[in-house]
Amino acid sequence: MKNLFGLTLDELVAELEPLPKFRAKQIAAHIYKHGAKTFDEMNDLPKTLRAELATRYEIKAAELVTQLDSRDGLTTKFLLAFADGAAVEVVLMRHDYGNSVCISSQVGCQMGCKFCASTLNGLERNLTAAEMLGEIFFVADFLRRAGQKLDSVVVMGTGEPLMNFDALIKMLRLLHEDYCLGMSYRKVTISTCGVVPVIKKLRDEKIPVTLSISLHAPDDRLRSELMPINSAFGLKPLLAAVDDYAQSTGRRVTCEYILLGGVNDTEEHARRLAKILSGRLVNVNLIPFNPVDERSFRPPTKNAVQKFFHFLNTHGISATIRKEMGADVNAACGQLRAKQFNA
Repeated sequence: MKNLFGLTLDELVAELEPLPKFRAKQIAAHIYKHGAKTFDEMNDLPKTLRAELATRYEIKAAELVTQLDSRDGLTTKFLLAFADGAAVEVVLMRHDYGNSVCISSQVGCQMGCKFCASTLNGLERNLTAAEMLGEIFFVADFLRRAGQKLDSVVVMGTGEPLMNFDALIKMLRLLHEDYCLGMSYRKVTISTCGVVPVIKKLRDEKIPVTLSISLHAPDDRLRSELMPINSAFGLKPLLAAVDDYAQSTGRRVTCEYILLGGVNDTEEHARRLAKILSGRLVNVNLIPFNPVDERSFRPPTKNAVQKFFHFLNTHGISATIRKEMGADVNAACGQLRAKQFNA
């Protein structure tokens, strides 16, 4: 049976012909606005039509494999599976400014960043637009049952979103539609390790999402050691793309910087980082490394984090320290999936 979840209204109209367009609108509202999982829930459709649709179609997003809740109640991590058995991680983060979901864009990752658990077993496949939307809807339904709502989306989980560009854009446009979640583009953040030509494609889509760059080093030598992508697109073209995106969209770009103990967390690293970011429309999000069993890196000391943070902020660079969330639920991307499938 064909799955209707993830189809746009125009696709639903075409699929359900010769039904009138208003029926497709009703069905879209049930799927996306009300979270219907079966046609029996669509009480404004004739009973005979509901029965007929049930013989031809299904409504399936993602199914829960594992759920882990942090002790402080602020983070819930889900391992979700799709029809072919592929599984991805999704993280619900409860902030004082609202509920945010961090979703994956691929099953596994091919980018090879040395500190990351997501890339340990390489790339399995891209997610479809419907599957990415399914991650979001799973968490939206989870919150709805608790009388809460989803406020923002971060595409920063497993995978490189810009290597799955067409599906990403389709998902974003559907997410934004009034008949879907109607989420403002400004409530969406897209993270990339720096695929420069596709950053330009994202700019040309003219959708004002927040761009987040995984920077993690202040010079090409160290960044190439940590992130193979830097050998293809070094800091000069990457920062030029950042400037271009910020100028074109009027939106400040976030530079993510994982602090690795003894590797990139000294005052000299902070000095070099401040130098290359000076005058740019960016802010820096400092992320103390979350230990990964399969990686040899260690977290920075609290003193090193504070000194790095203080140096940036006193040298003209807006910086924040990401609040540690979910350390007790395998918070680093890829850890839960790795533990589940390598057990």
